[in-house]
Amino acid sequence: MKPVKTILMAAVAAASLSMPALAQETEFKLPEQCTASASGAMDHSSMGHGGMHGNQNEAMHSAMMDMMGMGGMDLEAMPEHVQENMRKMMITMPAMHEGMMNEDADVAFACGMIAHHQGAIDMAQVLIEHGEDPQMRALAEEIIEAQVAEIEQMTNWLAENAN
Repeated sequence: MKPVKTILMAAVAAASLSMPALAQETEFKLPEQCTASASGAMDHSSMGHGGMHGNQNEAMHSAMMDMMGMGGMDLEAMPEHVQENMRKMMITMPAMHEGMMNEDADVAFACGMIAHHQGAIDMAQVLIEHGEDPQMRALAEEIIEAQVAEIEQMTNWLAENAN
């Protein structure tokens, strides 16, 4: 019963945040203080990231697979837990990059860590769904609880301190 209670508590805490704290199969949203259009965010078009229009998700997916040494691999042939982790990582990794681009070091840290923590939550949820080892499942529950609380802390700090 404890895993259900922990997941339910995480879901309730996540719903209270200004952005989703539990993974979705859609786009992960950072707090508004973290977006490229926010004050203090650097224009990173000069770094080769400004012209990614069209099918940006497919290009990002391909680039990330290459970067991880997985270019050309058939993701669909991999176990379901690998596929789920990869799908979720393709959502949070670009958000982490975007968050870290803020010119203010404190804001960049909070924004990057929010997405990073979301990745930990995502991985823990995949483990709970697919894993069997009781110690790893318990650790995944602890990670979800801790990361949700830290995301809330950073989101609140951003709301109070970032312009």
